[in-house]
Amino acid sequence: MWWRKEASFMLIRKKFFCSSSSTSPETPSLYSFLQPSIFSLKPKSPQQDPPNSPNQQQQQQTLTQDNITSLETNLHKSLLTNNTDEAWKSFKSLTANSLFPSKPVTNSLIAHLSSLQDNHNLKRAFASVVYVIEKNPKLLDFQTVHTLLGSMRNANTAAPAFALVKCMFKNRYFMPFELWGGFLVDICRKNSNFVAFLKVFEECCRIALDEKLDFMKPNIYACNAALEGCCYGLQSVSDAEKVIETMSVLGVRPNESSFSFLAYLYALKGLQEKIVELESLMNKFGFSSQMVFYSSLISGYVKLGNLESASRTILLCLGGGNMEQSDFSKETYCEVVKGFLQNRNVKGLANLIIEAQKLEPSGIVVDRSVGFGIISACVNLGLSDKAHSILDEMNARGCSVGLGVYVPILKAYCKEHRTAEATQLVMDISSSGLQLDVGNYDALIEASITSQDFQSAFSLFRDMREARIYDLKGSYLTIMTGLMENHRPELMAAFLDEVVEDPRVEVKTHDWNSIIHAFCKAGRLEDAKRTLRRMIFLQFEPNDQTYLSLINGYVTAEQYFSVLMMWHEIKRKISTDGQKGIKFEHNLVDAFLYALVKGGFFDAVMQVVEKSQEMKVFVDKWKYKQAFMENHKKLKVAKLRKRNFKKMEALIAFKNWAGLNA
Repeated sequence: MWWRKEASFMLIRKKFFCSSSSTSPETPSLYSFLQPSIFSLKPKSPQQDPPNSPNQQQQQQTLTQDNITSLETNLHKSLLTNNTDEAWKSFKSLTANSLFPSKPVTNSLIAHLSSLQDNHNLKRAFASVVYVIEKNPKLLDFQTVHTLLGSMRNANTAAPAFALVKCMFKNRYFMPFELWGGFLVDICRKNSNFVAFLKVFEECCRIALDEKLDFMKPNIYACNAALEGCCYGLQSVSDAEKVIETMSVLGVRPNESSFSFLAYLYALKGLQEKIVELESLMNKFGFSSQMVFYSSLISGYVKLGNLESASRTILLCLGGGNMEQSDFSKETYCEVVKGFLQNRNVKGLANLIIEAQKLEPSGIVVDRSVGFGIISACVNLGLSDKAHSILDEMNARGCSVGLGVYVPILKAYCKEHRTAEATQLVMDISSSGLQLDVGNYDALIEASITSQDFQSAFSLFRDMREARIYDLKGSYLTIMTGLMENHRPELMAAFLDEVVEDPRVEVKTHDWNSIIHAFCKAGRLEDAKRTLRRMIFLQFEPNDQTYLSLINGYVTAEQYFSVLMMWHEIKRKISTDGQKGIKFEHNLVDAFLYALVKGGFFDAVMQVVEKSQEMKVFVDKWKYKQAFMENHKKLKVAKLRKRNFKKMEALIAFKNWAGLNA
């Protein structure tokens, strides 16, 4: 028979089917998930529904066959239309009279409730399955329970999942392990609670052996979960070995993970003889990779605080000559670093790297070396300074590491905007005879500029030049752009002066223009003119952009006479064929006219107008009318006639050209 009427069922029935609240002082553990109870009817106040009301009398009446058929039909239709609450109401009405829908409808309801992905309906599904298992398990398909457990796994509801499996065992509802075991293991992994799984595992194994049910035997995945609970949770050697014995009885062959869990436990307990036995067994089983085993062994030693044995194991793996066996994970290196640094043992880590270098082949890839692993672990743990200290300790002993080992620290310094430390480390690298590549220099310089640590950027660029790196263009542009964005033209000028004669740096006129523009924008006109003189001295030809920046600077400072002097200087340099000389384009024409009109130099204004007409440059006169009216509205031709006849003629010519005489 599939179910038994036990005292627990009476408790369940009392909780879920009585309209009044239970007087039991404690909720059964199986139903601790159901708060409040899903099956129990909502309590009604005495005023609304007296104890002997007609409604209660009607509920207590036995359902007729027509009522049963109608309820089941309504339940089925509600499921088809996804009317969950109506379907649930029909199901409750049937179960309240110890009746069930047909097997297909029962399974459809539970599958539907399990698929809705909310806790309320998950509780309904759980309570339904438990009740059916207790009352009529033949109605329940294995696949339905499988679906519910899958939903519980997704919702990460550990307590009800364990309660359901225990209910299955208690009522001898035996499902194939593969339909439920994996879900339970996954839930344990999410919650790091393998100890709870261990009890279920033991009961499952007992049933499989006592009842001779092969389909109930746990697989290696579940056996390892139980073993992990013994080794990492309980840390019990006897329990772990009991699991191994059970695996032997069940005929489940251990794998690399099985041995790794035991390795951790034996190392943690200091059981060296058992570790030797494990290694021997590993060889007999013929496992190709023992990396997981040794990583767990190291983890156990570190946890115990036996750093000497942890170091010895790492070196033992290297001494085997199989590099695959010594390719430890980031997690392993982080554990080792934590162990040493918690004991303030920087020298121990340095010594480990030095000893490892003696065993590592000369052609080893840098990121697979022990040195790289330890330094990277320090960086990943946010301990860049400790990583630097390890390298300093090694240098003090006259030992060195490959360039790649320095890279994680440099990247960390860049990320943390500690560019001064990064620059100093680069100097150390260079002095040791190593050389960074262009990419690393570019990244460091960009980080320095972002942090506004310009001196570090200059030092790094100087180091690049001294290292005879050919490609300087990227870093040069990064520095110049950063200085421009940070409004530091004086540093731009000094930097350009330093690198201008380096043939690897392509300094062009627009670089000087950027400096002049920045000085003019800042109102530092003397510095701008000094830069222009330096530019010409170094045989860089000023262009229209150079003069445009200077004119705008002079106008802002109201130094209109300087604009007049500039016009006399460049009017002979204006290109007539568009090839050589200064391009007299609209922007330059506009700048000259506006400045000269504001300054009252109308003779020069008309020279610019004549040149623009010659070059066929369009000029919008309205702007200059406005400039004249704002600055020279009270200027009279009659007064100029008495003082300067030439200026009078120029003024008349301008007013005629601009249309001001009208």
